[in-house]
Amino acid sequence: MVDGEEGAVSSAVPEWLTGEISPLVTRDEWPALLQRAPIDLRVNVARVARDELLAAFESGVPTPLSPWGIRLQSDSRIDDHPAFGEGLIEVQDEGSQLIALACEPNNGEKLLDLCAGAGGKSLALAAAAPETTILATDSNRGRLSKLAPRAERAGATIETQLLSPPNELPALEGWRGKADLVLVDAPCSGSGTWRRNPEGRWRLTPERLDRLVAAQRRLLEIAAELVRPGGRLVYAVCSLLSREGAGQIDDFLSRRSSWQIQDLPITGGRADGSGRLLTPAHDETDGFFVARLARPC
Repeated sequence: MVDGEEGAVSSAVPEWLTGEISPLVTRDEWPALLQRAPIDLRVNVARVARDELLAAFESGVPTPLSPWGIRLQSDSRIDDHPAFGEGLIEVQDEGSQLIALACEPNNGEKLLDLCAGAGGKSLALAAAAPETTILATDSNRGRLSKLAPRAERAGATIETQLLSPPNELPALEGWRGKADLVLVDAPCSGSGTWRRNPEGRWRLTPERLDRLVAAQRRLLEIAAELVRPGGRLVYAVCSLLSREGAGQIDDFLSRRSSWQIQDLPITGGRADGSGRLLTPAHDETDGFFVARLARPC
């Protein structure tokens, strides 16, 4: 800082974003966006019960909201732990685990994870319902390529398919109107993970946010075409911004008013429009918005 200049005001939220944050996230909650996050593990319940693994982690305690989770201190290491090498655990924030729980996967179903990334939620779905057909897709080859070795370690069967925007629907023609569940864990601002990636709040710009909101809208339209009549669509973003969460679902329903909002089978979070919002201060998870909708029969 140059002598005589006034320093910038320190804040957990950039000034231009204060009007974008969900009204549920009051200024009293902002300090939690700066706190260090714990390490949450998801137990591979297809192979072992959580209670059987708890004793293997000296500082581990059950996560309060997810029946699959173990919480460790933030400085814990697990990459050299035997349970990790054996595919019995994955690092996954409790909020992310709750997104998979919100899907309620059932054996025998066809599930499509449209924005799978490295496959964390696909792996959670496979562990919860091992006899499902799961297709994990993404447009990022590098991220999607990480799923196969993770699935092999976990003993999960997950198909993958690389997509090339804007040609996702033609590439997924065989799934059109046939998926029991489509999960859209959409690209977003990442404002729900600022406590893990503090620089993200300063890299986000109004122009980038507009592009993300447009991409989320397009992905929801793609997903709607893939869900079978009577099937369900789960939309999630690791965001605290209303336009990416509750506002996005309001926009979707303005175009597809016959779709029905379904109750979410998860604890935690607070009602936010047609979905629920998890926040670091209220739930001790990363920030996530999640909503579940059913396609009319």
